[in-house]
Amino acid sequence: MNISNELYSASLIAVRDCMGTKSNEKVLVVTDEPLRTIGYSLWQAAKDLGTEVMLIEMLPRKTNGEEPPAEVAELMKKVDVVLCPTSKSLTHTDARRNASAVGTRIATLPGVTEEIMIRCMNADYNRIAERTFKICAMMKKTDAIRVTASSGTDITMPIKGREAHASSGLFREKGLWGNLPTGESYLAPLEGLSNGIVVVDGSMASVGMVKVPIRIVVKDGYATEITGGDEAKRLRELLEPHGKDAYTVAEFGIGTNDKAILTGKILEDEKVMGTIHIAFGDNKSMGGSVRVASHLDGLIKEPTVWFDDKMIMKDGKFLIDFEL
Repeated sequence: MNISNELYSASLIAVRDCMGTKSNEKVLVVTDEPLRTIGYSLWQAAKDLGTEVMLIEMLPRKTNGEEPPAEVAELMKKVDVVLCPTSKSLTHTDARRNASAVGTRIATLPGVTEEIMIRCMNADYNRIAERTFKICAMMKKTDAIRVTASSGTDITMPIKGREAHASSGLFREKGLWGNLPTGESYLAPLEGLSNGIVVVDGSMASVGMVKVPIRIVVKDGYATEITGGDEAKRLRELLEPHGKDAYTVAEFGIGTNDKAILTGKILEDEKVMGTIHIAFGDNKSMGGSVRVASHLDGLIKEPTVWFDDKMIMKDGKFLIDFEL
């Protein structure tokens, strides 16, 4: 299999620097046919670091959040490091949660492309971590987040007491997990309490770039109305089979990766600095109570964001001094 030098270099950064993988560790790469090349590249990088590395190719899942085969889930608990370049996300699965709980370090790379790997894995992850942890520290002291944007977004999400998570790209300690490439601070708003309007004008997970903005009315923690063009219709079709839980306001996140750009692939899009995303569906991985086999993020461009009464971002520009 032909792997470019650039992809191999990005894979080495992922395995060695982001995961902190040591030569005496066991590594598992879980992939599927669409992402086979990236899976193999990560396997090669882990092999060259002297690890006991295994590569499993499973059939592609149908939705983000669908469980992998039980045998894969078991194996994930028996190794030190797992990397999951798969066409559908394994982030919000019991397999990932159970492996994390026993100390496995896990990076999920849902829908990643060679271009995204090469562009975003070469970012300065120490700086990304600095930004990400600072925003998380601020969120921990916040009771409610409000987001507005010129495209029509105006939503308030109570978050008091919820744990803020830093997807910093450095997953070197037991049980740490997150996306690669990465760079976001995120949490699960309190169920049943978010109210307002979300207008997705960037991209939508499993839908792609949005040509006609998707307007979502949120009432008491649920999306109650979804209108717009073809993208809104597609979102309704994706949510409908999963029932009411799929409409839960599941996540608020802020991108902190200065190398990421808008591409239509939510893995990269939600990390773009100067954007925020709001997801609907499963929030169990973030400390919430909703488990459903769906988690779909919608991206909002040039937002203005308040943590309580403190404006931390205006029209997509941070108002925070990140120098620690």
